[in-house]
Amino acid sequence: QVQLVESGGGLVQAGGSLRLSCAASGHTGSSSTMAWFRQAPGKEREFVAAINWSGGTYYADSVKGRFSISRDKAKNTVSLQMNSLKPEDTALYYCAARTLGVITSQRGYNYWGQGTQVTVSS
Repeated sequence: QVQLVESGGGLVQAGGSLRLSCAASGHTGSSSTMAWFRQAPGKEREFVAAINWSGGTYYADSVKGRFSISRDKAKNTVSLQMNSLKPEDTALYYCAARTLGVITSQRGYNYWGQGTQVTVSS
């Protein structure tokens, strides 16, 4: 089992920045791929970004050039730096992990955090 705990959410004005962090504990060898998803009210959960064990990164088109995902293997953490935030980025952001390679479907992720709220005001 892998436990994931997110932090760093909050309220920010449009154009601002936030940095989300996710700490993994437990059997972290099962978290080859780490990812961030988000879910806005009334919408389905959607893929935001992912990073594989080799450091390869993947992004949703909506956040490319604005968000950056990184991981610290020694600390078992993954971060999401979010710049130039827009009101449409408002959502509950989830950290997720899976044993195998990167996919963008939430169904392939075995482990999930509880989420951290990001609210971007206009």
